[in-house]
Amino acid sequence: MEQYNVTGMSCAACSARVEKAVLKVDGVTSCTVSLLTNSMGVEGSADESAIKRAVENAGYHAQKKEKGKTKENREEDDLLKDTETPKLKKRLWASLGFLLLLMYVSMGHMMWGWPLPAFFNNNHVAMGLIQLLLTVIIMVINQKFFVSGFKGLLHGAPNMDTLVALGSGAAFLYSSYALFAMTDAQVRLGSQGAKVYMHEFYFESAAMILTLITVGKMLEAKSKGRTTDALKGLMKLAPKTARRLREDGSEEEIEVSQLSIGDYFVVRPGETIPVDALVVEGHSAVDEAALTGESIPVDKAENDRVSAGTLNQSGFLKCRASQVGEDTTLAQIIRMVSDAAATKAPIAKVADKVSGVFVPVVIGIALVTMLVWIFLGQSFGFALARGISVLVISCPCALGLATPVAIMVGNGRAAKCGIMFKTAVSLEETGKMDMVALDKTGTITMGEPQVTDVLPAKGSSKEELLSLALSLEVKSEHPLAKAICAYGNKENVDYAPVHDFVAMVGNGLKGQVHGKLIYGGNDRFISSVISLDEKTRALGDRLAKEGKTPLYFASQNGFLGIIAVADIIKETSKDAISQLRQMGLKVLMLTGDNVNTAKAIGQVAGVDKVVAGLLPQDKEEIIRKLKSVGKVAMVGDGINDAPALTRADMGIAIGAGTDVAIDAADIVLMKSDLKDVVAAIVLSRKTLTNIHENLFWAFIYNIIGIPLAAGVWISLFGWSLNPMFGAAAMSLSSFCVVSNALRLNWVNPYKITRKKKEKEINLDLVLDEKKEDKGMEKVIKIEGMMCGHCEASVKKALESLEGVKEALVSHEKGEAIVSLQKELDDTLLKETVEAKDYKVLEII
Repeated sequence: MEQYNVTGMSCAACSARVEKAVLKVDGVTSCTVSLLTNSMGVEGSADESAIKRAVENAGYHAQKKEKGKTKENREEDDLLKDTETPKLKKRLWASLGFLLLLMYVSMGHMMWGWPLPAFFNNNHVAMGLIQLLLTVIIMVINQKFFVSGFKGLLHGAPNMDTLVALGSGAAFLYSSYALFAMTDAQVRLGSQGAKVYMHEFYFESAAMILTLITVGKMLEAKSKGRTTDALKGLMKLAPKTARRLREDGSEEEIEVSQLSIGDYFVVRPGETIPVDALVVEGHSAVDEAALTGESIPVDKAENDRVSAGTLNQSGFLKCRASQVGEDTTLAQIIRMVSDAAATKAPIAKVADKVSGVFVPVVIGIALVTMLVWIFLGQSFGFALARGISVLVISCPCALGLATPVAIMVGNGRAAKCGIMFKTAVSLEETGKMDMVALDKTGTITMGEPQVTDVLPAKGSSKEELLSLALSLEVKSEHPLAKAICAYGNKENVDYAPVHDFVAMVGNGLKGQVHGKLIYGGNDRFISSVISLDEKTRALGDRLAKEGKTPLYFASQNGFLGIIAVADIIKETSKDAISQLRQMGLKVLMLTGDNVNTAKAIGQVAGVDKVVAGLLPQDKEEIIRKLKSVGKVAMVGDGINDAPALTRADMGIAIGAGTDVAIDAADIVLMKSDLKDVVAAIVLSRKTLTNIHENLFWAFIYNIIGIPLAAGVWISLFGWSLNPMFGAAAMSLSSFCVVSNALRLNWVNPYKITRKKKEKEINLDLVLDEKKEDKGMEKVIKIEGMMCGHCEASVKKALESLEGVKEALVSHEKGEAIVSLQKELDDTLLKETVEAKDYKVLEII
C-alpha cells in the first residue's frame, strides 16, 4: 500500500470526497483516507501523478510519503507534529479581541453600563458601520473557513467549512442589507426611523460563529494530537547517533542512517541501542519496555540479540549491526502502528456514507427551514436566524472522527503493551472471535525441553545420577541432551571426561566414565543392557502420560535412575487460557506432537480440545472447519503455523516466532506471552464499544440539534436556538467525541471486567474426522532410520496401505505414528516397514 499525505481536509465530508475521487482512478483497487492523520493509503497499479491529479481536482493536495529520510521528506515524527494548534491559537486571540469590541458596540454598552462615546449618540448608522468593520476584520482573520468552504462548494464537495461560511456569510450579508436600509431610513425618517433596523443586525452572530468554531477547532486539534501520542513516542525512541568502531579500534560518532549491516558499534550504560544487532562482547541489562511493554530489564551477553530503541542500563556492549533503517524491529513497529491508523475499520463505512451526503442535506434543510418560516408569516430576519442555526449546529466532523480516533488511541494503547495490530480491521474484529486455536510448542509451552524430574534409583544419589548423565550428554547434540546439560550447569554439577563415546541414533548413548561403562537412552535401549523391574517401567509410563520424556541411565553395575525432560508450560499460559474461557471463547490446542504428550499438556493448560499429530496442512484444514461454525483466531510462532494463521479470521503471531509467521499474521505479540492474546481481545472489545459510543453521540447530537435549530419545538414548547449557541454546540461535539476516545488510554487490558456468554459450539462434532476422537492410532518403533530421506521412504510405504490415513515419521525418535481409518494387522505394518530395510522393534 502506497502512503500519501493529504492537505486541505477539514472534516469527514472532505475525506469521503478524496476517497471517492481516488477510487475512480483507473488501476486503484482500494483507497482509505484518514482525517485524523491527514493520510491516504492507496493499493493498485495506478500512476502516482494520476492519483495526485484526482486529489487536486477534488480540491485538495496530495504528496507521496517517501521511504527513509531525505531533505524533501523530513523525519517521520514531523508528519504528526501538531502545527494546527499554534495557528488556531493566534486566530482565536485575535478574533476574541475584536469580538469583545464588537459585542461592546452592539449590546455591551447597554448590558455592562459602559456608555458609548458621544459621537455615537443616536447615530445608529455609525454604530452599524463600526459593527460591519469589526466583523469584516474577524472574517479576514478566519478567512480559511471561507476559502475552504466555497472552494469545496465550487468543486461539488461541500464540507463543514462550507456550513460555517454559509452561516456566517448569510448573517453578514443580511446585516449589511439592513445597514443600507438603515441609511435610507436615517435620511427619510431621522434617527428614530433608523433605530428600528438595529434589531436586524446579525453582525455579532456572524463574528461569534467564526470565533466559537475556532475554539472548537483548537480543542479538537489538541485532542487529536493526544491520540497520536503513542506513535510519536515510538518515533522519539529512535536514536539519532551511534558510536561506530573504525578498523583501528577508535570510535566515531555518526548519524544512525550511516550505519550499515556488519558495522561494529559500542553502547555505553544509559545510551540507546541505535539499530538491531548481535552482541559480540560485554554483558548488560537492557530495558526493552518501549518495544515489549515488559518493565523488567533483560540480561544480554555475547551472541544475544538487541533491538533499536532499547536502553542499555548497566554494562558496556560491543555489537555488530544486523538490521538497519526500515528493517529494524522499532521501524517495523512504527510502520505497523502507522499503517493501522491509515486503514479503515469496517464500522467506519456507516459514518462515511452519512458524511458523504451530510453537508448537502444540511444546506437543503436550512433552505427549507427558512422558506417554511417565511411561509408561516415570520420575518425574513427570524427565518434567516433559524436557517443559520441549522447550518452552524450540524457537525459532520463528529461522525468522521468517531471511528478513527478510537482506532488510533486503541492501537496506541496496544503498542504500549507490546501488541501490534497491523490494520484497523484487525483491531475491530479481534474482539468478535468465538474460538482461539493455540499452537503448543513455543506458544503454550516454552519451546525448549527442560528437566522436570531427577529420580535416582535405590542405592544411587541425585548427584551421582546427574554427574554421570552429564558426562554422557555433553557429547551429544540432541535437544534432550542440551536440556540435561543446561540443568547440570545451573545446579553446578561436576562431570568427568568420557571415553569411547558412541551415539546410537534413535536409541541412546554409551561411553566409559572412570573406567566404567555408562548407558543412557530410552527404556528399550536400557532394557537391552540391564533388566528393568516393573516398578521402574510403571514410573516411566506415568511420566510419559504426563507429557514428559523419561531418559533412563545405567552403568555396567546396575540401574542409576531416570531423568525426565519436557517442554514445560509457560508460567502465564494456564491463567491466560482460563481468562480466554471466562471471556466466552472456546480454546483449542493444535500440535504436531504425539497424542499422549499433547493431551497431558492440554489437561494442565486447561484447553477445551486437543488435536495432536498434525502437519501444517492439517492445522489449516481444522481452521477451515472451525470457521464454518464461528469466528476463529489462530495463535502460533512457527513456519508450520503460517498456513493456519493466514486461513484464520484473525492470525496472531507470537513475537519471538519466525518472520514467516509474523508476516502471515494480523497481530504480533512482542512479548511471546498468551496473556497478550487476552489483552488484544479486551482492547478490541473496548475499542469497538468506544466507537459505538462515539457514533451514538455523533448521530444523536445531530438528530436532536438540527430540529431544535430549525425551530420545530417553538410552537410546542417555545424552544429556539440562537445561532451563536448553535456554533458553540457544534464546536463542542467533535471535542467530546475525541475526549471519549482518549478514555481508552486508561483501559487495563489484562483485567477482565465483563464476561461474555460462550457460543454453543460442539467441537467434537465439528472435528469428528480427526484421529484422536476415533482413537485409531498405532506407534511403530523403528531401528535404522538415519535422516529425512529415511522418514520419507517409511512414510510413503505406510500411507500406501489401504486403511492408513496418515503416518508421522521421526528418525530422531525412531518411531512412526500411524493414523488408521480401519483396524490393520500389526504383521502387515511390520512387513511394510521391513520391506524398506528397516527393523521394527515394537508396535504399540
